[in-house]
Amino acid sequence: MNILDAFYQLTPSPGLLLLIIGAIALVESLALVGLLVPGVVLITASASLAGHQDLAPATVILVAFLGAIIGDGLSFWLGYTQRENVNRLWPLSRYPEWIDHGERFFQRYGTFSVFLGRFVGPVRPVIPMIAGMLQMSPRTFTLANLLSAILWAPAYVLPGYLLGRTWQERLDLPKALEHWLIGLGVMIVILAVIFSWLRHQTHRSGLVYRGLSWLARQHPQGRRLWRLLSSPHDKDPPLASWLLLLFSLMALSAWTLVIIHHHGPLAMDQRLHDLLASLAFPWMGVLGQGLAKAGDWLGIVVLALPWGIWLLSRRQMAALGHLTGGLVGIAFLNTLGKAVIGRERPHAPDYLADSLAYPSAHTSTAVVVFGMAAAFIARELSPGHRFWAYWGGIAIIVPMALSRLMIGVHWLSDLIGGALLGLIVCALVQLAWQRRPRRSLTPCPWPLLVIASLTLISIRIVWLPPV
Repeated sequence: MNILDAFYQLTPSPGLLLLIIGAIALVESLALVGLLVPGVVLITASASLAGHQDLAPATVILVAFLGAIIGDGLSFWLGYTQRENVNRLWPLSRYPEWIDHGERFFQRYGTFSVFLGRFVGPVRPVIPMIAGMLQMSPRTFTLANLLSAILWAPAYVLPGYLLGRTWQERLDLPKALEHWLIGLGVMIVILAVIFSWLRHQTHRSGLVYRGLSWLARQHPQGRRLWRLLSSPHDKDPPLASWLLLLFSLMALSAWTLVIIHHHGPLAMDQRLHDLLASLAFPWMGVLGQGLAKAGDWLGIVVLALPWGIWLLSRRQMAALGHLTGGLVGIAFLNTLGKAVIGRERPHAPDYLADSLAYPSAHTSTAVVVFGMAAAFIARELSPGHRFWAYWGGIAIIVPMALSRLMIGVHWLSDLIGGALLGLIVCALVQLAWQRRPRRSLTPCPWPLLVIASLTLISIRIVWLPPV
């Protein structure tokens, strides 16, 4: 059984799935915990599974409605009874600005803030607690809680439900491919939850950070290592970047050993390749070729060109140098990896006749480009909004990587190796960037730059051949 088959086996039964949807709605609305959970992603994924299993939509919406009511109710109760101690609870003790944002929102909209707050990003799990802390009438809160949940539940559940309900009918996907897609979706969600949790735990008030800090202080060598890992301008190390580097490096080493000892495609590689080759969807080839052009070296150059010019005009030479270093580094490592491993592609068109498979350069380069972009953008955002930058990067990276499977020029294991290699380079760039204080990259005319990048990449896809 391969890894995706194992994840597919985790698909819950209808009764358990309803319980999970209700629990996600509750936790997503719950103060403190809801700040750390990618609720929109989890609700969409679980609702999609519910639609695919043909559960009654009214039942799915009802359990989400009940979970949301209970979550907001518990948050209100926490603020109402513990208003003097809330600021000392993690993660609000680490991010007191979340309370400030919530209080300003509540003061601006008053009672109506409980209704609006249900739909407003990072203040969603905080507003009910703020209402309790400011001694809002429980009867008024309950009314606003019920009315907002009536609208929230279908608005958040139905998009995912309709996706899961219609993918088989509209796309006519083979049953075997559905298993792979469900397994991939479950895997991405699980990894997202782990990443979201670890991202908060590696801050100074997080459990992982405090645990490693305590261990380092127990021995002189540990204290010396802690100082060595720290930035010159900061007594504490950028733990998240170091852990990303460590785990990615270990995972890539182990995965590469598996590839080397297999002397050919893995079982899951061959099964997925044969399945995709048997499909007769013209759109897959068109989409795959378009993304292939967007992800080759010429596509990356034209995509990054407007941003490079802007950084140059702003004299942000440090940022430009780190981005360029990341791209040069991943290009070198891709070339080296392909030469050392020497793995053949499942299919090599003329323009790839002299190119090998492992690791996938398209995947690793996409991870570096959009991973670095997400990290730089996240630094300019408040902690409650940073996950949007990372999810935006993931939303671009995943289809660009999967396009290599659509056109049959890579094995699935090539993509995994490429992703891990890209994460290593991202971690190295971040560690280099964090060695000293840096100028802010804002303000940035990002709408103009996005339009310029999209225009250039469209020209590249439509008129220029793949390289």
